[in-house]
Amino acid sequence: MKVVRGLEQNQVDQKQPEQQEGHQKTEQSAGFIRMKKFHFAMLLLLLVFLTAGITTFALAFGDEKVVPAVTNDRQEFDKLYSVFDTIKQDYFKDVKDSKLINGAINGMMDALDDPYSDYMDIEEANKFHTSISSTFEGIGAEISEQDGHIVIVTPIKNSPAEKAGLKPNDKVLTVDGKSVQGMSTTEAVQLIRGEKGTKVELAILRPGVDDPINVSITRDTIPLQTVYGEMVEGENGIAHVQVSSFSSNTTEELTQVLQDLQGKGMKGMILDLRQNPGGLLDQAINISSMFVPSGKVIFKVESRDGKVEEYKSTNKGKGSTTPLVVLIDKGSASASEIFAAAVSESAGISLVGETSFGKGTVQRAQDLPDGSNIKFTTEKWLTPKGNWINKKGVKPNFEVSLPEYASLQIIDHDKEWKLSDSSSDIKNAQKMLKAIGLDPGREDGYFDDKTKQAIIALQKDANIEANGILTGKTSMELMGRLSKTIQENDTQIQKAIEILKTKM
Repeated sequence: MKVVRGLEQNQVDQKQPEQQEGHQKTEQSAGFIRMKKFHFAMLLLLLVFLTAGITTFALAFGDEKVVPAVTNDRQEFDKLYSVFDTIKQDYFKDVKDSKLINGAINGMMDALDDPYSDYMDIEEANKFHTSISSTFEGIGAEISEQDGHIVIVTPIKNSPAEKAGLKPNDKVLTVDGKSVQGMSTTEAVQLIRGEKGTKVELAILRPGVDDPINVSITRDTIPLQTVYGEMVEGENGIAHVQVSSFSSNTTEELTQVLQDLQGKGMKGMILDLRQNPGGLLDQAINISSMFVPSGKVIFKVESRDGKVEEYKSTNKGKGSTTPLVVLIDKGSASASEIFAAAVSESAGISLVGETSFGKGTVQRAQDLPDGSNIKFTTEKWLTPKGNWINKKGVKPNFEVSLPEYASLQIIDHDKEWKLSDSSSDIKNAQKMLKAIGLDPGREDGYFDDKTKQAIIALQKDANIEANGILTGKTSMELMGRLSKTIQENDTQIQKAIEILKTKM
């Protein structure tokens, strides 16, 4: 999977180091291309087929037309040329050559029926390269295209998307009122991303919920840090380390965090990969090698011809001796799944949580000569034992769900709800109020006096105007307190602690 933290799309596990950071090489092989019309064939050569080969050709310029001086037996392109020429000659209005050619390339990528293969025009490619650098501005959510829909893979830790309550598997219906149905992830990213301080309006549909939810998110600079670590309060020697993505500096960050925690007396560690959408493949290999003994398989790659290549741990010893438990969930994807499968199958480390996302393919991003870009799937990746987890995910050794209130849908804080109103927002607010200890007496979505009194109690405790109306700061405060309650009652971390205590 790309995936570089914050790209807002489920992207590329780049296979080779020289293909990372936007410095992909264009591969060329010999080939001849016949041209029915000079300008069309020339554009095709420049924009489409240069990656398949460039042929030296002569051009004779006459008074009437340009005549190609080469022939070609690639007759499969005749139909493509014919359609292009027909549109240019007979369509009721003029269409730019670049628009038709970009459309043809998009059509080829769409024909692959692969959510991880995509074409990016020059503008999109520039933004792609920017997004795999150290900073970017946006909402901070990884997305993917699934069956024609744009779906949230995971919000990034501490990002505007996370603070607004977006969750894995939320389906994005519209962006600022524009439907994203049928869009590629790249196209959707262009709509969602934007300058810090600007707002974007998303309409989302959450699994199990009938009505769309409108979410207003203020864009911001997305946090650069990918590793967060702390000692678990009240648990002697147990550390909690969260890795939010596998980016270019994640190995260095993790190494530093582990050193700091060892200095604080770490005797056991919970490595948290929940909602980690993946990232750079070399980082997954490096970090897996910290815990997988030397020579043991981390993962395998199977090419289109069935050849399998093994990638083994580069650790020079037996791996970390610190007892470890790894947390995964349905937002753990790609590179994080490679890591989880590696430590489970090659190091016997326990996995706790929910079955992961299930992305079992490797992508390569390749620049085209004009600055545009194609991203396409090149291989399958397999676990050390040869399992292909695509659309299946990595299953934990200990299946543990979070409390039911952890999956409540967000409240539209721009809406105002008061006494005698009825809505799904009110229903969710009532469940949230109960979860944080302010029982509204009912959970059916009807705003009665007891619900009002629960909201007033919340407002007084938070020093907000105690008017009993659910909107704005009150809605945000309620969702914030729910998030804190989820953290304090994290059943998955509790199970990991239980397991670690038997190993320490």
